[in-house]
Amino acid sequence: MDSIKYLLNENQIPQFWYNIVPDLPKPLAPVLHPGTLQPIGPDDLAPLFPMALIAQEVSQEPQIEIPEEVRDVYKQWRPSPLFRARRLEKALDTPAKIYYKYEGVSPAGSHKPNTAVPQAYYNKQEGTKRLSTETGAGQWGSSLAMACAFFGIECKVYMVKVSYNQKPYRRALMETFGASVTASPSMETESGKAILAQNPDSTGSLGIAISEAVEVAAKDPNTKYALGSVLNHVLLHQTVIGLETIEQMKMADAEPDVIVGCTGGGSNFAGISFPYIGRNLKGQSKARIVAVEPSACPSLTKGKFAYDFGDTSHLTPLVKMHTLGSVFVPPGFHAGGLRYHGMAPLVSHVMDLGLIEAVSVQQLDAFAAGVQFARAEGIVPAPEANHAVAGAINEALKCKSEGVGRTILFNLCGHGHFDMQSYIDYAAGKLVNYEYPAEEIAAALAGLPNV
Repeated sequence: MDSIKYLLNENQIPQFWYNIVPDLPKPLAPVLHPGTLQPIGPDDLAPLFPMALIAQEVSQEPQIEIPEEVRDVYKQWRPSPLFRARRLEKALDTPAKIYYKYEGVSPAGSHKPNTAVPQAYYNKQEGTKRLSTETGAGQWGSSLAMACAFFGIECKVYMVKVSYNQKPYRRALMETFGASVTASPSMETESGKAILAQNPDSTGSLGIAISEAVEVAAKDPNTKYALGSVLNHVLLHQTVIGLETIEQMKMADAEPDVIVGCTGGGSNFAGISFPYIGRNLKGQSKARIVAVEPSACPSLTKGKFAYDFGDTSHLTPLVKMHTLGSVFVPPGFHAGGLRYHGMAPLVSHVMDLGLIEAVSVQQLDAFAAGVQFARAEGIVPAPEANHAVAGAINEALKCKSEGVGRTILFNLCGHGHFDMQSYIDYAAGKLVNYEYPAEEIAAALAGLPNV
């Protein structure tokens, strides 16, 4: 009953990223300037991003070529393996077939280099000297630090303070790659100073860290900003995951009935699901697509689909997304990469169109699933990935109770080797469930911009 691995060779790395935008039955809502409330143009984004990424952000082309220099770096870990989890199936005593795409084989241990590498490449092409960014759990920060090292660019990371303290080894990895890492909120920016003036003990949030990183980029002509999730071009780069998976599932002579991914900002979820949503829209498949988010940060299941700022200090444009409000500061639960107040506009849009479903999972249930998966499959998932594992296990148990043998596919977006303190805390009974109170969500949503 050993698990089975399906491998492509490096010549089968996709040559193009898949752009879901032209396949959608309804266009995405425009990004708005926060002052004029008019759609923004390329010039509005030019202080933050290179023109190549701005073009990808608004592209209507069905596919965008992956530069050969990016594919050469991808070859270090791509194509990533697809596994059939036979031992997990046996442990669950389910008739379901469970497959998982494993992105933890990248040098940084997660899916994040799929976009970090092209972002660093395009910035290098346009002469950028330094990139600033934020990171939650540290997977994005370590990925961008690595990519910047590859292309000879300085890297400045603002790491959410609770994760900065929880995950010293992830911070050390960034610094080993050459990045400068600061706990956010900090005294280095006006945004950070303002937050600390209000709350000196702030544990931080991705929204706050984004404010700091954007401020640094906006004030320095030699610095651009890099985002690890949410934006269209980021989700575009991640579609290498799903494109490879489609070919690997053909090798397995299988077609998924259910596709599961964890969701924070939406990048790994989009990576596995968007190519399949495209197949669904073209009548080539009928897979259910399930997004799994933490109950402590429930943007899809309890947020509002509305225009909001992407950051806490309101330095970014307005995007229409499922949001808990830009002032929302989640509790310091261990899935640091899922602690963002909003969901990617494209993921929010396909949710609004009814093309995907969303469920939430409590922290203890996510870790219980991660431990069960580790004992069956031998891979310790990142705390974020545990939510996808829990979603897949729940679907497999439904198959058992219904006596139906569906094929389940999920994205195991990273390993938990730098997150073992969270497993120590779980084993010691120190972790708790947290259901974000409806009144606190309402208070955060009360401040949404009037659009």
